[in-house]
Amino acid sequence: MANHKSALKRHRQSLKRRARNRVSKTRIKNTVKAVRLALEENDTAKAQEALKEASSVLDRAARKKVIHARQAQRRIARLQAAINKTA
Repeated sequence: MANHKSALKRHRQSLKRRARNRVSKTRIKNTVKAVRLALEENDTAKAQEALKEASSVLDRAARKKVIHARQAQRRIARLQAAINKTA
């Protein structure tokens, strides 16, 4: 454990950020899973709605630097390609 005042503050900040990032990453996983489940059911309309929600969540996470912006765009593009493939 850190002893310096500044190091203790950094530790507190990192714990807060970790908690915030975990919430965001879990939300990403759940929304992407919703798109994939809709694709498995061959429900294109439901998948398109789920993709709309997932892209919003991914963009927000990229804006907050939880994930890299290119990773967010890549995930959205791959989900959209999967939807287009089934349609």
